[in-house]
Amino acid sequence: MKNNTDFWDQRRGKIFSKKGGWKIGQGVFNHGYSMMDDLVGEVSYMQVVMLNATGRLPERRLADWIEAVYICLSWPDPRIWCNQIGALGGSMHASAVASVAAGIMALDSRAYGTRPIIDGIKFITGALQQYNAGATPTDIIARQNTARGGKPQIMGYSRPIAKGDERIVAMERVTEALGFEIGPHMRLAYQIEEVFRSHYDESMNINGYGAAFMADQDYSEEETYRLLSSIGASGITACYVDQCDSVPNSFLPLRCDDIQYEGKPKRAVPEKNS
Repeated sequence: MKNNTDFWDQRRGKIFSKKGGWKIGQGVFNHGYSMMDDLVGEVSYMQVVMLNATGRLPERRLADWIEAVYICLSWPDPRIWCNQIGALGGSMHASAVASVAAGIMALDSRAYGTRPIIDGIKFITGALQQYNAGATPTDIIARQNTARGGKPQIMGYSRPIAKGDERIVAMERVTEALGFEIGPHMRLAYQIEEVFRSHYDESMNINGYGAAFMADQDYSEEETYRLLSSIGASGITACYVDQCDSVPNSFLPLRCDDIQYEGKPKRAVPEKNS
């Protein structure tokens, strides 16, 4: 069978984009908007972030909600793993861009960070389908995998180290102030949390809250993941600056005996034959 190369031949030496670009003498366009006329000074930066990530320009209050989440999830605490990378970059006097970019890449982890929002939205949207089909919150939880100790493993519920989540309290305040109503996904998320509280002494975390909220706003898991891709940048930057302004190489220094070596034992170097 003959290979059809027309698609690739049409793109040789050309760049195609459905998003927009600069038309010399006409303007800069973004998803059909003139950036200089329709966006600059007319909408917020976070609205443009969401436009670029999803192709949809949201209302201002939703962008303000996302901005609040960015603040909630970008702490200047160098103990956080992605912030440590920024701090190490600062301690080595690497560039701010390289250090922050490396920290953002570390934030893209499957257990904690940006990527779990995908599983969080998948869970709550699937859970609502089950609920509408007649399942109870207890039934929904029982159908999930369990960890050691018998606790269900559901992305968006429970939290390591500490119980509860102070970020939810802050975001609930923002949600109410911006006039958002509790939607069906969020309502179910609270019901599932009640089962977790009563049976497992655990509660919803910020991932579960954010996943339910974004599902109620009709954003998919991939769209939400994309618009949160740089969510940790501010905290990483703070930790970079903190160490860049300190004594070089003073962040988490190690002695040789701090390293547990498990390789071959010490060997003598053979003498060179004369």
